[in-house]
Amino acid sequence: MPYETIIVDIVDHVATITINRPEAMNSFTRQMMEEFEHLWKSIAVNDDVHCCVLRAAPGRAFSTGVDVKASQEPGGTVVDLANVWHCEDPGNYLGPKSMNCWKPIICAVHGMAAGGAFYWINEADIVICSEDATFFDPHVTYGMTSALEPIGMTYKLPLQDVLRMVLLGNDERIGAGTAMRIGLVSEIVTLEELWPRAHELAVTIAAKPPAATAGSIKAIWQSLDLPRSVALQMGLKYCQIGNPVGVPQVDRAALMADKAKQFRVR
Repeated sequence: MPYETIIVDIVDHVATITINRPEAMNSFTRQMMEEFEHLWKSIAVNDDVHCCVLRAAPGRAFSTGVDVKASQEPGGTVVDLANVWHCEDPGNYLGPKSMNCWKPIICAVHGMAAGGAFYWINEADIVICSEDATFFDPHVTYGMTSALEPIGMTYKLPLQDVLRMVLLGNDERIGAGTAMRIGLVSEIVTLEELWPRAHELAVTIAAKPPAATAGSIKAIWQSLDLPRSVALQMGLKYCQIGNPVGVPQVDRAALMADKAKQFRVR
């Protein structure tokens, strides 16, 4: 499938995905939803991809969510509210986990990340941002109920921080420092360092046994929908199934013998 709203580059087991609508603040359209649906499904079954970097074309925004103007054009509706029995969440197509793609996802955020941008952020495994990044949810300012994106946020952020973002709408933005303090991002870098740092993390993860990384991602994310005891029982099964596949993918003896292994302290 030829992509027009995103750019995909796969090198050395890392898929770099760039949201590419800078002329519209990298907002998403029905076409982008369809392209991401195809992309996540194809990456899920592509054994050459061990890790993904999700980023956005340079400009003022990582993404401002849905492209309101495009959605008002014929055939551009993102959510068909008129048909109440067939109304789907756009996040079902934009997010990798919703598409059963269990490859590790590193999300690199710059500029504004608003509203529907959280469909991607909520389903990323590692989120880093540049110093200029700001996060906010404008829905209630425009008289719209904010539910889907913030419910996803509650699995990552304290409830009061989610509610504050929702209720203050356009009148307050979360800066990079606050985003790190509340756990929305795990690292802040300069804008110039953002893409190289995301790639560096991805290369490090991609070098690890893919059966182990994908299995860990799937086990942990699926546990979020389960009670604790059931989640632990399922987690044990994932270890029983996945470890016989993942262990032969690495030279454990060589790793254990490398006493000079270098690491960073975060």
